[in-house]
Amino acid sequence: MNYPEFPAPAERTAVIDLAAIRHNVRHLSHVVSPARVMAVVKADAYGHGAVETARAAVSAGAAWLGVAHISEALALRTAGITEPVLAWLHTREAEFGEAIRANVDLGVSGWDLEEVVAAARELEMPARVHLKIDTGLGRNGCPEDLWEAFVGRALAYQEEGLLRVVGIFSHFAVADEPHRPETDEQLQKFRDAVAVAEDAGVDREVRHIANTPGALSRPDAHFDLVRIGLGMYGLSPFAGQTSAELGLRPAMTVKTTIAACKEVPADQGVSYGLHYRTQEPTTLALIPLGYADGIPRVATGGPVQVDGQVYPVVGRVAMDQMVIDLRRTGIAGTPDSLVGREAVLFGGEGQPSVDEWASAAGSINYEIISRIGGRVPRTYIDSEPRGGAGDTEGLPIALEAAPESTTAPEGATDPETHAAQAVEAP
Repeated sequence: MNYPEFPAPAERTAVIDLAAIRHNVRHLSHVVSPARVMAVVKADAYGHGAVETARAAVSAGAAWLGVAHISEALALRTAGITEPVLAWLHTREAEFGEAIRANVDLGVSGWDLEEVVAAARELEMPARVHLKIDTGLGRNGCPEDLWEAFVGRALAYQEEGLLRVVGIFSHFAVADEPHRPETDEQLQKFRDAVAVAEDAGVDREVRHIANTPGALSRPDAHFDLVRIGLGMYGLSPFAGQTSAELGLRPAMTVKTTIAACKEVPADQGVSYGLHYRTQEPTTLALIPLGYADGIPRVATGGPVQVDGQVYPVVGRVAMDQMVIDLRRTGIAGTPDSLVGREAVLFGGEGQPSVDEWASAAGSINYEIISRIGGRVPRTYIDSEPRGGAGDTEGLPIALEAAPESTTAPEGATDPETHAAQAVEAP
């Protein structure tokens, strides 16, 4: 397989392939059809860049965008993005009025309903709300015993013209462990909550509970809309199942160049605490990325690829740098000549994976990509030329299908893709 050439190396960079984003959205849209896709771009699109990712996702057929905070939704509106956006995590200081003015949908589950209504009354403009039921995750979401009364309050406000109930939603707790019974329990509670709301008179547009693992393993959870986060970025939510096996392409490649290189004797200590010592005379290479850039401090053993070979990080990861032991294993050149060689921490096919870094850090792939800091510039490429392949037929669809999917509105179709480009973010 031929891969596009990346732009000229920067000191350090996170290269985001927008074609991979589009591919993943098209593929997941195919998996969940006829349900539609909400592309979740919270937390700066898991570190990929919210505006750029949102535009790529919409161009590939995403019908909705999802964020945690209203400020994230307003940033999308400021960038000229007009597609439906849902924001669902609020504090007392949230700018509900600005959200209503910007036509941002709001998830509500308790105290926030009255705050949204107050803002709508002041603006004399109805809010669009999605009512959230806690089906077992135990975070926000209306408790089951308060649900009927909560729905009744929302409908009363709707009668006053202060809001429109657009959706009903919840969130899975263990869908990334497909055989756990709690997902079945949550689904039943969600169906019951939807029935209560519909019996009370809610004429909703969308029902949504499935995240990426739910989308891939539970067709019966697709309903009208599926919220795609991790999968859009090309990563697997399942232990023991790779991105490639799910038909996904990782969109982020984090890389830098060797900053220094030197030969050292046996028993040379490395990094703070001197927890690693060389076993024999060897060559150490300094990688100029550290925990201030989002690389977990505890990720000793994380893989770094140089000249096609992978070397583990040795010693502790420091604030700005870490060390790999080249161990004289075939890498060509003197120490000085190795300075400037490309060093890839993770990326797509043929490169170390985000999952390997997550394992080294005792964490999950979500955290690794979303914590890559602002000191690492984002560089955007598009490896799919205009009219490039976007087919989803023949791609694997995750796990064995569960019960048949609930019917939903017709899914979005794929638009024509954009011309190739390579732009470095400011």
